[in-house]
Amino acid sequence: MTDATQLPGQIEERLTALGIEYRLMHHEATTTSAESARVRGVSLSSGAKAMVVKAADTYSLFVIPADRRLNWKPVKRLLGSKSARLASADELLERTGLTKGSVPPFGNLVGLPVYVDHALLDEPLVRFNAGSLVCSIEMPGKSLLEAVEGEPGEFAEQ
Repeated sequence: MTDATQLPGQIEERLTALGIEYRLMHHEATTTSAESARVRGVSLSSGAKAMVVKAADTYSLFVIPADRRLNWKPVKRLLGSKSARLASADELLERTGLTKGSVPPFGNLVGLPVYVDHALLDEPLVRFNAGSLVCSIEMPGKSLLEAVEGEPGEFAEQ
């Protein structure tokens, strides 16, 4: 299990090392994308919703616009599993050290492959909880793929 308390700092270190401009925000605790958008004062579509998916005994992280739902068809095809599903709260905590609502797109920092919906890459700024319910990061969408070492694709319902 990862030490989730270190994750916000690790994210900042990674962004700084890559020369990616970002802004760290502290706010009231939020557990949903809608709550997060409200406290940040931004549109829901600029949120990067990160979801841990379990397929057989493996876990992957899918990042989609916060105003959309995961499209299971391409996810299951990519993972080669008809039984892929969201990780339970217990599985999420055990595998990542994180709770629902705190998962950032940086699966690369917790040993998960990352798949990013292409729509986020066109957002001028994306925002996400940074391993904490009270801490968010804002950064350019065009830099997200590099920062998280992700693979692009269409993973969100239109």
